[in-house]
Amino acid sequence: MSPTACLRRSNGYKKEFNKLYSGSEEANSLHRKLQEIHRRLVAEYGSIISFLDYNSPFELLIGVILSAQTTDLQVNKVTPVLFARFPDAAALAAAARSEVEDIIKSTGFYRSKAAHIQGAAAVLVKEFHGQVPQSMSALTTLPGVGRKSANVIRSHVFGLPAIIVDTHFGRVMRRLGFGQATNADALERELLSVIPEDLQSPLSMLVNKHGRVVCLSRAPRCCSCVLLDLCEHAAKEQGLLP
Repeated sequence: MSPTACLRRSNGYKKEFNKLYSGSEEANSLHRKLQEIHRRLVAEYGSIISFLDYNSPFELLIGVILSAQTTDLQVNKVTPVLFARFPDAAALAAAARSEVEDIIKSTGFYRSKAAHIQGAAAVLVKEFHGQVPQSMSALTTLPGVGRKSANVIRSHVFGLPAIIVDTHFGRVMRRLGFGQATNADALERELLSVIPEDLQSPLSMLVNKHGRVVCLSRAPRCCSCVLLDLCEHAAKEQGLLP
């Protein structure tokens, strides 16, 4: 059902929109809106740490690289086998490429992914004593690791504030009215000046979850959305915003 159809079921939503978008400084406070989004999503989903199963920084790094163009569920099916056979960077770097490809085949694009994870493992051994580095600049030297993957590592492993922009997160944040860029790196830059550091990592995971189960790309489940009265996309559908 469309946002408009959902909104028409309750006059209360229109009242909320009028309050939120009345133009007053207090009502339009981005920080207050972000805090409220966080509060509601925690109530809905609880605290979310990771969608990938891992027992070490190395395992998370490899899992993140493998997660490109597939589901986390699929990655979680193959990584126990992969890490039982190759438990650390040195073992994976020295592995036969064909064996690695066979193990990860079900994640798709397995040839390029095998090259990436073995290449990343080799760099860890050569440059970082087999350990996963912390800095963005060091992480993005690893094959298969861009800013999104690096931010996952920095957030989950090192506890650093990070905005993790994937398709789900980006879609939801744009609909809520935070940022306009469709490019992930550009959207991250926009949001760094908007989202307080203490909310960056938890919001990344919660908004991602919401995008996976409710705020879908083609058929968003607006009538089930706990953020409907905070959503600029819905407000525009209702004619409450230009």
